[in-house]
Amino acid sequence: MFTGLIEQIGTVDALSKQDSGKRLSIACSGMKEIPENGASICVSGCCLTVIKTTESLEQLKIDFDIVQESLNCTTLGSLAIGDRVNIEQALRADSKMGGHFVQGHIDSVESILDWNQEEGQRRVRLSMNTIDVDLIVPKGSITLDGVSLTIANVLLDSFEVVLIPTTLEETTFNTLKVGDKVNVESDILARTVVRMMRRMSAD
Repeated sequence: MFTGLIEQIGTVDALSKQDSGKRLSIACSGMKEIPENGASICVSGCCLTVIKTTESLEQLKIDFDIVQESLNCTTLGSLAIGDRVNIEQALRADSKMGGHFVQGHIDSVESILDWNQEEGQRRVRLSMNTIDVDLIVPKGSITLDGVSLTIANVLLDSFEVVLIPTTLEETTFNTLKVGDKVNVESDILARTVVRMMRRMSAD
């Protein structure tokens, strides 16, 4: 479980093919608590399992194995060496709860349609090509590339979020542009309510 509050930006250091998919190595500036093998880390919204860590004086490298299913269903399959990713370690039982409950299970990959500068913020409009539109709720929570955000507006075939300067500075959003794709995870509470309502209406 995660919160959608990004701890730092990592960089893709190495990629190699595996029988089951790819091995991904992320370089970051170190962490307060070095993750053990088997720990869960959210990488641009995707929950991945640590298989190896290598610590040096300057940086920490974390290796993950990604199966083909995850490569097909997320933006992880398009990563290249040098790309930046949002990093968050799993939520601890004694952690402060900011953001919202994030599982790291991607619902869909959507595209940035508009990227408009407003006073002290940016309004971003995204497609709703494959995500269940009933899960996109005005003023509800959404996770984009691992970042916990509030849905500002819902249109017929798209939705909008607003990014404050801090979010732009501390995540990979400051490098995104129109046409880029992002990992989208809907709110687990919204998914649960929608599923229950649909089951009730079907009975």
